Amino acid sequence: MSWMGGNKDVASRRSGIVTVLDVGSSKVCCVIARLRPRGESPILRARTHEVQVIGIGHQKSQGVKSGVIIDLDRAEHAIRLAVDAAERMAGLTVDSLIVNLTAGRLRSEVFSASINLGGHETDGADIKRVLGAGAKQALKADREVVHSLPVAFSLDGERGIRDPRGMVGDALGVDMHVLTGDSAPLRNLELCINRSHLSVERMVATPYASGLAALVDDELEMGAACIDLGGGTTTISVFSDGKFVHGDAIPVGGSHVTMDLAKGLSTRIEHAERLKVMHGSALPGSADDRDLVTVQPMGHEDGEVPLQVPRSVMTRIVRARVEETLELLRDRLGKSGYGNAVGKRVVLTGGASQLAGLPEAARRILGRNVRIGRPLGVAGLPEAAKGPAFSTAVGLLIYPQVASFESRQGNAMSRLKMTGTGGRLDRMSRWLRDSF
Repeated sequence: MSWMGGNKDVASRRSGIVTVLDVGSSKVCCVIARLRPRGESPILRARTHEVQVIGIGHQKSQGVKSGVIIDLDRAEHAIRLAVDAAERMAGLTVDSLIVNLTAGRLRSEVFSASINLGGHETDGADIKRVLGAGAKQALKADREVVHSLPVAFSLDGERGIRDPRGMVGDALGVDMHVLTGDSAPLRNLELCINRSHLSVERMVATPYASGLAALVDDELEMGAACIDLGGGTTTISVFSDGKFVHGDAIPVGGSHVTMDLAKGLSTRIEHAERLKVMHGSALPGSADDRDLVTVQPMGHEDGEVPLQVPRSVMTRIVRARVEETLELLRDRLGKSGYGNAVGKRVVLTGGASQLAGLPEAARRILGRNVRIGRPLGVAGLPEAAKGPAFSTAVGLLIYPQVASFESRQGNAMSRLKMTGTGGRLDRMSRWLRDSF
């Protein structure tokens, strides 16, 4: 069901190969997959295609802090390594990809627009026109439209119409969810990818991608929030009636817990990360005072002996940061105006969601039912990539299946075309390989 022709560039590739790039603060992940049309499915009914992963590569992130690129050279190096590994595994060369966007102070707004139909039947051109009128309202200096999505249509004041095509009326109206971001971080992300001789096919907000991967159809329809706890950022998305209606991001994530531990225990960051994974918990345990954890001091090479610290000291440090983050998310959700749409349904995903005791802490602070969400409905992922840390990458693979619902009027990618090579070198090497 395509409401306009504006997304044919994404949709036309639907039965072919899709390449996605998840540029995070802790890892950079490239996934190449084959999308094949599929029949009706009782589970994940909104999906139109089967996704078969044929190549994956991931690297420790460099030059990225809280989703923002702070060192072009180092970020480019990590992207090149991840893409190269995925290409080798898939046995093909890519020239363009879909990439996620977390930085740029993402902000959701709702705009309404209407056009005069003059009593004739609504067609695709009318829908394109009204969506364009809604998206134009969001254009501001130094901000770019990342997504402009219709939430509901109205005909002559009758609201709640899902698809007005073929219906007759005088005035067609639309309520649009428009997600915008600062221009500079978007430009720097695209520049970094262009320097790797790749072009950006589409930028997709991280909260949107994570929600597409981690939520099941009933949650999308009934209303739910998806909280993606990454390394340097935490994003929140709200879905209702099957649509993405709100997105937000805060520059706090799992790496902040690691940094707190490193400072509080006076140990190196790598050791603090290992302690967090092995012994960290967001909930105090009855044996925490008796259990001792070995902490390597900063200069242990100089003969300093390791310290024995009660686990309760660690738990207090972890718990303070986790509770602060969850309280911030609770307040953001309350201010969004979509608290009622979410009801009791919250899904946690992202690498930092695997911290012991986090679902229980989230239930208590958010006052809602909480489950851990793993990426759903994608075949061929290696065992290591089936966890919550890969939800964004999988969501980017799902995105082309829903892209036709989106207005491209004023979209960031239509205004941000820069000086990339367009992957000409890559196309040439592919032609040489295929021809001989």
